[in-house]
Amino acid sequence: MQLYFDNAATSYPKPDSVVAAMASYQTECGASPGRGAYNSAKHATSILDSCRQLLCDLVCAPSVDHCILTLNCTDALNLAIIGVAKHFVSKGEDVHIVTTAMDHNSVLRPLHELESMGVRHTIVPADPKTGIVSPAAIQQAITDTTRLVVVAHGSNVTGTIQDIETIGAVCGDIPFLVDAAQTMGHYPIHVERMNIAMLAFPGHKGLLGPLGTGGLILRPGIEHIVSPLRTGGTGSMSEYPVQPSTMPDKYEPGSHNMPGIAGLVASLEWITEEGIQNLHAREQALCSAFIDLVDTEHATIAGPKKEHRCGVFSLRFENDPLEVAEQLAEEFGIQARAGLHCAPFAHDTIDTSQFGGTVRVSFGPFHKIEDITYLANTLNTLSAKVLT
Repeated sequence: MQLYFDNAATSYPKPDSVVAAMASYQTECGASPGRGAYNSAKHATSILDSCRQLLCDLVCAPSVDHCILTLNCTDALNLAIIGVAKHFVSKGEDVHIVTTAMDHNSVLRPLHELESMGVRHTIVPADPKTGIVSPAAIQQAITDTTRLVVVAHGSNVTGTIQDIETIGAVCGDIPFLVDAAQTMGHYPIHVERMNIAMLAFPGHKGLLGPLGTGGLILRPGIEHIVSPLRTGGTGSMSEYPVQPSTMPDKYEPGSHNMPGIAGLVASLEWITEEGIQNLHAREQALCSAFIDLVDTEHATIAGPKKEHRCGVFSLRFENDPLEVAEQLAEEFGIQARAGLHCAPFAHDTIDTSQFGGTVRVSFGPFHKIEDITYLANTLNTLSAKVLT
């Protein structure tokens, strides 16, 4: 028996319809959208349009033309962060960006690279017990030159859910970028109510689509302060040697990953049919059961308890977490991820960096209570030996 508990990295399994849609695209269509007037090219365009519409419907975004399809969430975050910085630096203006200690290297590394351009940033600390970042602390970090606030909605280390709606309110007119890598498809999001200017997400995690898909949803008008990072052919305005300013072509040069997007359409249709509120409620029930079943006298779960969390859990170990993860896989058939999870400051926050990180388990929509029970019982079996 093999049980997959690494959905924070990429979801598995996918709905059967995802693989079927990818195969159907390859065998029955195969064309590139916007590159021809023949029927298969038009069909490809309809798939692309459906993907944008389904994504916008999921998060209550107002404009499908402002749904940019990217390579993954990292690509989307780079476009948003570097694009905003590039715009203001080109105008000779000072740039300051605010983020948090719970954010991923997909945010931290672009910010580090931007230092060479004179772009400053502030990393707001989080509570070491819960991983929660105070909205008031974010507000205090904002200066007269702050051009962007970037916050991970859900932590890929502790599962902590930040109060995005309150943070959005304290941002006011300052563009608010939300990294929804761990919440898109898991958690209800309303971009307008939460004052989200840009929402970055992967297609292959909670959205259950294929690897190599993702996106950035922009608030209409925000594109005027986000410079494109890549330019090239778009199939539109080909008579001009400059990148179109029209949306979404401004940010989508080159051919799309249409097999992946076809699969993403199928997964979004599955999520829509299931209902995001229902999926969220089921995940919360699994989280609650897991916390109740784990012997917390010996096993230490980092982060919040039953509130303010998603289905991502880090477990602290005295010995090398990689050795424990290998033992879980080889002896018990449990696939989990050990290490620092590309989020070093999050591990500094919960004081696990010195131990090489944690063993992380993360849930998906196809897990059953029996799977969670087996996982918890296995961890309890090991805890007397290796868990603090």
